[in-house]
Amino acid sequence: MTELNTEADIVVGVDGSDESFAALKWALEEASMTGQSVNAVFGWTHSWDMGAEPDSDEAWAKVRREIANELRDWVDHAAQGIDFDPAKLKLTSVKASGTAALLQIGHDAQQIVVGRRSLGRVARWFLGSLSASLAEEAEVPVTVVRMAGSEDESVTDAIANALTPGTKQVHYVQSGSPVEESGRPVVVGVDGSEASRRAFDFALREAQLHDRQLNVLFCWQLKDLGAVPGYENAVAPVDVGQRRAEEMLAELMAKVTVPDDVTVTANAFHIPASKGLIAASRYASHLIVGSRGLSGIDAHFLGSVSRQIVNFAECTVTVVH
Repeated sequence: MTELNTEADIVVGVDGSDESFAALKWALEEASMTGQSVNAVFGWTHSWDMGAEPDSDEAWAKVRREIANELRDWVDHAAQGIDFDPAKLKLTSVKASGTAALLQIGHDAQQIVVGRRSLGRVARWFLGSLSASLAEEAEVPVTVVRMAGSEDESVTDAIANALTPGTKQVHYVQSGSPVEESGRPVVVGVDGSEASRRAFDFALREAQLHDRQLNVLFCWQLKDLGAVPGYENAVAPVDVGQRRAEEMLAELMAKVTVPDDVTVTANAFHIPASKGLIAASRYASHLIVGSRGLSGIDAHFLGSVSRQIVNFAECTVTVVH
C-alpha cells in the first residue's frame, strides 16, 4: 500500500441532502487549510426524481446542465464564510450510483468525504449503510462527516421529557460530560498493523492541521496480545494483559515521530475495539481508524467493526486503508 498522497484531491459526494451539504462544507474547510483541490461529485440515476428519461442528445445535454447548475449552487452555499480558492474546485456529475461514482472518481484521491446524520429511520439506515460500504470498499481514506442535531437526539429528548415529572422541558444528556467541541481531541485507534500505522499518520496530520491534541487508543482483548510472557500455556489475568498492552503501545509510540507542535497522549484499554472507539467518539472531534487490524482477528469481522464505528460513532470518522 502506497503512502498517503497529501497533494491529491479531496473527493466529496453531494446530492442536495443536508448530510452531503455538511460533507461538502467539511471538505471545503479542510482544503482551505491544506491548499488541496476539491472535486464535488454527484452520482445520479433516473430513479432519483429526475423525471422522464431524456430521449435525445439535446435532452441529455439539458439534464447535465441542470445538474451542473445544482452542483454550483450547493458549492456556493457551502463555501460561504470559507476562504477557499474557487479555482481549486471541480464539479463532476456522472450517471452512476453515488457509491460507484465515488469509488471510481475517488480511486486516486487523498480522501473521499461523505455525510451521515443518524440511523433514526429507514432512510437514515440506508445512508449509514452506504457510508459504511463505501468505507469498506474504497482503497483511499474515507471520511464520514456526522451532522449535529440528529433525529436520534431529538427522539432521546422526547423520551427524556416523557419520563421527567412536571412540565419543564429537559435535554437528554449522555452519561459523562463531553467537553466543548473546541477542546475535543483527534482520536486514533491503533494495534500495530500497517493499516493502523497509516491511520496514525492521517490522525497526526489532522491534529497538526487543526491545532488539536492527539489521543492514541489501543483497545485490546487477550486474544489481541499474542503470547504473554509467562502465560504461554495459560490465560493471563487482566492486570497482566494490561501491562503487556501498555508495553506494546509504548513500543508502537517509540517508532513514530511527532512534531513539536502536536501534543500526543497514548492509552491502552481492556475493551473490544468497536465498543471502546465508539465510546471515545463522544469526546472526540474526529476519530480515525484503520480498515484492517482493529482487533487482530479475521478480515470479515474487522469489516463489521469498521461498519459499527462508521454507523454509531458520535463524531466525524475516517477509515484509512
